[in-house]
Amino acid sequence: MESLVKFVQDEFVTKKEFPEFAAGDTITVYYEIREGEKVRTQFFRGVVIQRRGSGSSETFTIRKMSGTVGVERIFPVNLPALQKVEVNKRGKVRRARIYYFRGLTGKKARITERRR
Repeated sequence: MESLVKFVQDEFVTKKEFPEFAAGDTITVYYEIREGEKVRTQFFRGVVIQRRGSGSSETFTIRKMSGTVGVERIFPVNLPALQKVEVNKRGKVRRARIYYFRGLTGKKARITERRR
């Protein structure tokens, strides 16, 4: 049964083409916001904490600092409101899920950039 569900999701859910990114990367996500009849584009720029799931149910979590408060947002990869994703910096981390990043402040919260 699960393989049938996976087959249907792969066939009928449209895949969006986004650049490759992983935990530790700083990305900017542009997405549509509908307010009544108005539609505007808003962006969310932060560090990728994790990528979770696979296929059409894949999600990624981004964390940014808004003043002194940390704000996290979870985006499904196949969200119709997602317009584009830009990779600003590639981070060098040794984990796939960097939950420890939530407890870091100041200079300790910096992630070194990965060399290409």
